[in-house]
Amino acid sequence: MGKSWLAKKLGESFPNFVEINFESRPTLKKIFDEDLTPDFLIPRLSAAVKKPIIPGETLLFFDEIQQAPNALTSLRYFYEELPDLHVIAAGSLLEFVIEKIGIPVGRIESLYCYPLSFYEFMVATGNEQLIELIKGLPENQPLDEPLHKQALNLLAEYMAVGGMPEAVTDWIETKNIMKCLRIHKSIIDTYRQDFGKYAKTRNIEYVDLVFNAVPHFTGKKFVFSHISDSIRSRALKPALDLLQKAGVVHKICHSSGNGSPVAAEENPALFKVISLDVGLMQAGLNINYSNWLVDPDHHFINKGSVTEAFVGNELLAYSWPFERKAIHYWIREKHAAKAEVDYLIEKNGEVIPVEVKSGSGNSLKSIDLFLKEKEMSSYGLHISPKPAGLNGKIKKVPLYAIWNIFDKTC
Repeated sequence: MGKSWLAKKLGESFPNFVEINFESRPTLKKIFDEDLTPDFLIPRLSAAVKKPIIPGETLLFFDEIQQAPNALTSLRYFYEELPDLHVIAAGSLLEFVIEKIGIPVGRIESLYCYPLSFYEFMVATGNEQLIELIKGLPENQPLDEPLHKQALNLLAEYMAVGGMPEAVTDWIETKNIMKCLRIHKSIIDTYRQDFGKYAKTRNIEYVDLVFNAVPHFTGKKFVFSHISDSIRSRALKPALDLLQKAGVVHKICHSSGNGSPVAAEENPALFKVISLDVGLMQAGLNINYSNWLVDPDHHFINKGSVTEAFVGNELLAYSWPFERKAIHYWIREKHAAKAEVDYLIEKNGEVIPVEVKSGSGNSLKSIDLFLKEKEMSSYGLHISPKPAGLNGKIKKVPLYAIWNIFDKTC
């Protein structure tokens, strides 16, 4: 729903918009079986949808393109032989198909989409004035207490609903949290069905196994042997890699964090994993959503792993969409001085440590240690349900204002 809506919205800026949906009209796949050149395809597609397809005037949209692998291959010929025609494609678990057939290098530009961020949820629920108030505050100045409470209550709604467009739309229309749960369960079931369609045969059972395990590992170091002591990690790793490529899960790799880019010091063998959406994550764990709405303060305190996953999803959502964003964390596993910083972000050439606290605790030993060790990092961020403020070199950012980190110079 989200990707399709965006494509259709973009289509409004063109004189003509043509949608080819390979799920609702599967017979159209046969057109791509004989010839992949635009000269062959365009008149036949145009006749099928009874609309003209005109270079320079038409946006041609292939939806659910994973259902028609040959259509994915045809994109290179549209690029090479008819560059004036604007073509856009979207689909679910595309990387599963790409793994099988490949993708034309240099011929296709990818945009990486994520579930709705909390900022987008605020807009969708009509809270633009609250956004402007948060934007307009001087750095480190807190919102007035009633508005701070209002923002946290709105965030608690988001923590229950998540950012999947269908769930958000239904919540806005019905305010029925159990319907959101059914939507989440349905999305999870659809993913599982699609794994069987698109994953390589030898990986199907492992993809499903890893997918089911991920929500249970949020906030922890991911260890394959904890999933199954009878399946070797080398058998499970391709399944996790495929889920990551498809954007269904996100890896958070350790980095030493000595300088920018943090990926240069990445340790791919040491990582955590989060689900793509907090709503889906909690549905996978069978967490009672209603507690977010009934007693949000208590739930923030007791759902630290959900809060940590939310922050990771937010960091991804506000990243540059033309590249696959990697997020990192820092850990020191020395026996006498263990320390862990939840996330490392880069801003203005600096590596900024980020620590997430869901409760009322003030201990930030890990971030203090990081700042002492890394002289190139001049400050850190403490993200929590508390109001904005400043504590020495640590800036306090409310959970509802993560987007403001990137909107302001800080």
